[in-house]
Amino acid sequence: MTNPRYSTIRQVAVHVPVDRQTGPEIEDEVRSRNPGVRLMPGLLRQMYGFEERRVAPPGTWPSDLAAAAGRRALEQAGLAPGAVDLLIFASASEDVEEPATAHAVAHKLGVTAPVFDVQNACNGVLNALEIADALIRAGRYARVLVTTGERSSRLSALPVRDRRELALLLPALTLGDLGAALLVEASDRPGILAAAFCANSSGWQAATVTNPYFGQADGAPAVRFDSAALAASFPGLEARAFDALHAAGRNPGDLDLVCVHQPSVAFTRAILDTLAVPEDKAVPVFTAYGNVATAGLPLQLAGAAEQGRLRPGDLVALFGLASGASGGLVLLEWSP
Repeated sequence: MTNPRYSTIRQVAVHVPVDRQTGPEIEDEVRSRNPGVRLMPGLLRQMYGFEERRVAPPGTWPSDLAAAAGRRALEQAGLAPGAVDLLIFASASEDVEEPATAHAVAHKLGVTAPVFDVQNACNGVLNALEIADALIRAGRYARVLVTTGERSSRLSALPVRDRRELALLLPALTLGDLGAALLVEASDRPGILAAAFCANSSGWQAATVTNPYFGQADGAPAVRFDSAALAASFPGLEARAFDALHAAGRNPGDLDLVCVHQPSVAFTRAILDTLAVPEDKAVPVFTAYGNVATAGLPLQLAGAAEQGRLRPGDLVALFGLASGASGGLVLLEWSP
């Protein structure tokens, strides 16, 4: 295989569960599960701008959501599963600790190519795109299917003992379920133009989900989101990640569309302001879907395409911030 000059995203697809759960419904559920803990009505809307999320049916695995989206991407491209050279699963959720959830996704799709998982909190899909682009440019593969399946709504069922534990769990109450897939192919036209990633790993303890093999000796909750500590670990990451834009000879004013990680309405606005990007170049999804982690950026791409806001030749930035903490940007020219 000769080394291609470029890679491009040929298709983006999402699988959206039918069931919805509103903020008041989530708050009522938390009160019923934890009768000793008070939760102010409307708190999720007041704090995060949250309205509702999508919830997958009981018994749904992350691989089910990823496979459904992957199947749609292949169908849209008119391709059979055998046309995939590599499958990557890049989610914050997973079916099992071992083996890689990518195996389950591939099995459900009928894909027999090599597979592996990539995990970096909410930046997993961005990292997977960087890897897919590098492997395609190196001539290793011609077609890579990047998939993700987030099943994080299950975290809302975790018990809390007091107001402190509730505060640490609160951001998780906005997490929604979604599947997404991006088909990345070798191309002789510009597609993925640049990528940049950075990290402030000293902030890794701000947001954690406990490994099932290691219990918490102090009885602390399995999920811990310290919003203040997490926010304190981000400053500077967005500017460093956006260096890729300037290195490519572009500036924020050149962008036709900007997809950003959306854990709340206020956070999204703050990031757009920091990046000097007007809100009309973004695709708001948080209020209707909640925080869907790695699936959020593909969801915005798919939404923009459906709304007629994504045209061949458009300059698009995919920008992510994730617990850890890490920042990432993938710059692309839309050329499906």
